[in-house]
Amino acid sequence: MQVILLEKVENLGRLGDVVRVKDGYGRNYLIPKGKAKRATSVNLAEFEKRRHELEKIQADVLANAEARASSLDGIRIEIIQKAGVDGRLFGSVGATDIVEAFKKDHDIVVEKHEIRMPEGHFKQVGEYEVAISLHADVQVKVTIAVIAEV
Repeated sequence: MQVILLEKVENLGRLGDVVRVKDGYGRNYLIPKGKAKRATSVNLAEFEKRRHELEKIQADVLANAEARASSLDGIRIEIIQKAGVDGRLFGSVGATDIVEAFKKDHDIVVEKHEIRMPEGHFKQVGEYEVAISLHADVQVKVTIAVIAEV
């Protein structure tokens, strides 16, 4: 399936690119989320008419993400969990726990889908670096300190 991207999509393309994607990805994710339209001649003509408007919207979204990134830069979050004597947690620390800690400690709203944990949930006491992806072009690193409950 060929689609026209209506915004920048990570690892796929920029606004206005016509790309080939798998049918399910286009039908079930890109099109319903408003990130793309089918690449038909009618949709291409309509896109060209709206290109300037869409570029302005994407510039505003990028500026908003950069402003949020500056407020998140260098933040250290402490999460207290029960742990054994060897430092292993009873349970784990995941994206939901990080979202709640941001809300509670700093009164900052971070969405669960923005948190990137490539190694999965934290299962040990220690300090971890987590990437927060606010936009396809804007990522910020924050430090998560998992502390054993006394």
